[in-house]
Amino acid sequence: MKQPPSQSYFTNQNEGNRRKVVAARLSIISNAILVLLKLIVGIWSGSISVLSEAFHSASDLVASGIALIAVRISDTPPDERHPYGHGKAESLSGLAEALLIFVAAGYIIYEAIIKLLQPHHSPHASVTLGIVLMGGSGLTNFFLSRYLFRVAKETDSMALKADAAHIRTDVLTSVGVFIGLLVVRFTENNIFDPLTALGVALLILKTTWNLANDALHLLLDERLPDGEEAKIREILETEPYVLGYHKLRTRKSGTYRYADVHVQIDDNSTLVEAHDITEAIEDRIREALPAMQVSIHIEPYHAEMKHQQEVHGLLPKDPSP
Repeated sequence: MKQPPSQSYFTNQNEGNRRKVVAARLSIISNAILVLLKLIVGIWSGSISVLSEAFHSASDLVASGIALIAVRISDTPPDERHPYGHGKAESLSGLAEALLIFVAAGYIIYEAIIKLLQPHHSPHASVTLGIVLMGGSGLTNFFLSRYLFRVAKETDSMALKADAAHIRTDVLTSVGVFIGLLVVRFTENNIFDPLTALGVALLILKTTWNLANDALHLLLDERLPDGEEAKIREILETEPYVLGYHKLRTRKSGTYRYADVHVQIDDNSTLVEAHDITEAIEDRIREALPAMQVSIHIEPYHAEMKHQQEVHGLLPKDPSP
């Protein structure tokens, strides 16, 4: 009889869910503080690069909120209307974050062009404050993004990965604005402020493409990575009672993986023997790839080969090693 998941399995799942929620909340708190500081300094100094960073951080704040909602939804157990669970909420979150970043980039480009056409002068004190703020923002987001990436990798969370990528972009843009303001401070030429903002926008657009691409692949049920599929194939090919297999399909939804495959065994196997073989294969696959849901369709080898030959014109394969 198939054994139910152990208590440690549920403990690990709950701990992973808790860590994702804590990480998402930390991201929200950090971004809220940075948005407020950047808005104050940006409005006071009139620096488009600082204001663009404030808008970018505001989109980070919204994205972090989306990520928090997504990780809560994605970890909701399957129900009658959603038998495959709610894992794709994380992919939708990544797509929404990509859209927010794109909007932020558009705003930055617009404001930078306006400042290039209408130059202004910023007081030294405000530029200096902007330099200090951008340096602090870059350091804060550097450590935050590293933490989020680590939790995302350990919990296999697309939503946190998208949030971490979003914040890592903020690190790059903060450094860019920091350097731009330094140039403005020492050259007293404010044209470097909007030019820096345009450079920031280009970095943001690159992040938008990467996030949207990753999220869309998961939403369109892209197969599992080659390494993970190779593990499944190795198990099928080393199982002594498996004479052949075909129609292996895999996909990923949130932190869960799904696989289905047609497995061929000896024609004279009993129903009980077929069931035991199926259970053995499923157990080995789940041991190699945690959070895997496996569906196996058992077929009699010789009868299936005869069908393939007569109906599809395929030559029979030799099941011997």
